[in-house]
Amino acid sequence: MMTNQTHDFTLAEATARVRIDELAPVSRFSLRVRPAQAATLGRALGLDLPDRIGRIAEAQGRTALCLGPDEWLICAPEAARDAIVTTARKAYEATPHSLTEISDREIGYRISGPAAQELLTIACPRDLDLLAPGCAVRTVFDTVQVVLWRDGPQDFRLDVWRSFAPHVRALLEIGQAELAAGL
Repeated sequence: MMTNQTHDFTLAEATARVRIDELAPVSRFSLRVRPAQAATLGRALGLDLPDRIGRIAEAQGRTALCLGPDEWLICAPEAARDAIVTTARKAYEATPHSLTEISDREIGYRISGPAAQELLTIACPRDLDLLAPGCAVRTVFDTVQVVLWRDGPQDFRLDVWRSFAPHVRALLEIGQAELAAGL
């Protein structure tokens, strides 16, 4: 005997195991500086630039993530934008570098809850068990380059280029519904 079943999963059911929230805008900068000069520039900016890829440093409400041997992502409250730009401009002569504001390029999502890691595995090839809390990496989600932050055992952030955000959000929501359905 065949049956025809339909399911009406409510938002409460879908978010019980994993929640997806768009984060408030922040100032974001791409920083390139020679590793030998990173400490000097970091002090000027008010934080230590981590020297290992994937490591994060925080100070004065600012966050620095090492993305490569000479590349960092700097995040700060929007109110700190002008101070960062001015400080970097003043430091340029003594410490040549490239600081590019990328605030409008990206949108951040918080993915949290007991099934957050499971949700991210639908489209992220990384072994998330190896991503320790307090670390972040550049990776892909489906075919989209993203920066994935792990803030805690069940708490992640995903920074995605604005133009790809609808695609990534749709995948996350489909996965969220599948998890709620027990799939």
